[in-house]
Amino acid sequence: MIELCEVGPRDGLQNEKKQVTTGDKVKFINQLIAAGVKKFETASFVNPKVVPQMADAEQVMETLPDRNDVTYAGLVLSRSGLERALSTKVDRLHVVSGTSDTFNRKNVRRTVDESVEELTAVIEDAGVAGRPSAAILSTAFGCPYEGAVDRKRVFQVAETFLDVGVQEIVLADTTGMANPQQVSETVAEFKEKFGDEVPLGLHFHNTRGLGLANVAAGYYGGVRRFDAALGGLGGCPFAPNAVGNASSEDMIHMFQEMGVRTGIDLEAMIATAKWLEGLMEKTLPGMVMKAGAAGELSEAR
Repeated sequence: MIELCEVGPRDGLQNEKKQVTTGDKVKFINQLIAAGVKKFETASFVNPKVVPQMADAEQVMETLPDRNDVTYAGLVLSRSGLERALSTKVDRLHVVSGTSDTFNRKNVRRTVDESVEELTAVIEDAGVAGRPSAAILSTAFGCPYEGAVDRKRVFQVAETFLDVGVQEIVLADTTGMANPQQVSETVAEFKEKFGDEVPLGLHFHNTRGLGLANVAAGYYGGVRRFDAALGGLGGCPFAPNAVGNASSEDMIHMFQEMGVRTGIDLEAMIATAKWLEGLMEKTLPGMVMKAGAAGELSEAR
């Protein structure tokens, strides 16, 4: 069975020009909870002047329902972000570092080593506060400014975070540069180095149309945890010509057609994707919401 982390409420919305209200963000999450989604990246605790879409992070968390069966994660990039997150009911912290210096400087104005140094302290403090954490390593499959990123460098950053208590590593193709063979090789090398006991997640953007192909490559390599955003919403402000995340409903549809259990109601997700498209007042890139589920079309014939 696969585990979806729905990142639409954070990664999907963060770069959108249309300001989404706190109430609509909560409605978005509640609809997906009803569809069976159990894990969300709900908000980011960053400077509201830099990311105004996330200025209501505390209000979103306060309004969300208390659910023992649902995990709410919040993104933090600094100690000040950690302090804000710890004042809410966030279950899990997501810390993010690039693995190429150029991208990381554009994102957070620090080198990779500087980010890692600050975030190791954040991870340790989060552990003391009883909040588990996951480390998302962006540009793990390539950087639009530096090109290929050495896997040894990616794994070095992962190892540093694991040594201070991170419970999960997510390798992120933030700029849509990965391909299935590269994903297969990277996952295999990660498992060879760290073993199956280290939880591994994958995060793909569909910038070059390979998002779902890369998810499938990760699945066949043994990964069962994937990030995605409803409707394919999203994009990276620091990646040239970036488009959205891999689409949640498209990914669930793919696994459903493959006979892989997800525990998620696809039709409910499609309905919510259409609602989200209306909310954003633009066409979203998700495909299944337009074409319908393949299995249902086959039955109709």
